[in-house]
Amino acid sequence: MIAALFSGGKDSTLAVHKAHQEGKTVELLVTMSPEDAYSYMFHKPGIQFTPLQAEAMGIKQVMAITKGEKEEELADLERVLRGNNVTELFTGAVASSYQKSRIDAICSRLGIVVHSPLWHIDPMEELNELASKFNVIVTQVAAEGFDESFLGARIDGRMIEKLMRLKDKYQINPLFEGGEAESFVLDAPLFRKRIKIISARSVWEGQVGRYVIEKAELVEKDV
Repeated sequence: MIAALFSGGKDSTLAVHKAHQEGKTVELLVTMSPEDAYSYMFHKPGIQFTPLQAEAMGIKQVMAITKGEKEEELADLERVLRGNNVTELFTGAVASSYQKSRIDAICSRLGIVVHSPLWHIDPMEELNELASKFNVIVTQVAAEGFDESFLGARIDGRMIEKLMRLKDKYQINPLFEGGEAESFVLDAPLFRKRIKIISARSVWEGQVGRYVIEKAELVEKDV
C-alpha cells in the first residue's frame, strides 16, 4: 500500500501532490497526533481537522495518538506502518535530517520504500508553488520577527515577501524548518472540496502565537 505521512500542513500536502504527479496513487494518509505540542517528530496545530482534508482528497486516513515523547513516538509510527501493510511511504521532509533519518531507518527495517520529493527543495520554488496552486494559512508562529499579522494569513506573494525580509534580518528558514511556524492547507489541486473556517481565534503564550481553528467544514469550490 502506498501511504503518506500526513500532518495537514503545507509540506505533507505538497508531498501527496508530488506523488500523484509522479503517477503514484496515495491510498492511505498516516497521521500521528502527538499529545505533546512540542513533539520532535510530528506536527500538532490543526491536526484534528485533517479528516476534512482526507475527505476532500478522497483518501483513507488512519490517525494514531502518540504521547510525542522523544524516540518513543518513533515506535508508535513503526507500529502504524507495520499494521497497515505500507509498502511505499511519501514524506514531506524538507531539511530536517533528524526527522528524515529516523523515518528512513524505520522504513528500512520494515522494507518500505521511502519517497521524500521535497528534500532540499529550493524555498522559493516551494513557496511560489504553494502561493499559486494551494490555499495555505499559518497556524502557529514561534520566532523573532513574526507577529499577529501572520496568524491565519495565507501564504501568498505578499507573505513570501515578508518571509524573505525576515530571512535577511533574522536568518529564519522561510519554509519554517527551524520551527519558526506551522501551517494548515485549506485547498489544494487534489481537493474535491475546500475547507471553510467557521470560527477561529488567535492566542499568544509567551513567544508562541497560535491561530486556533475551532470549527471548520467542507464546502464546494468556487467556480
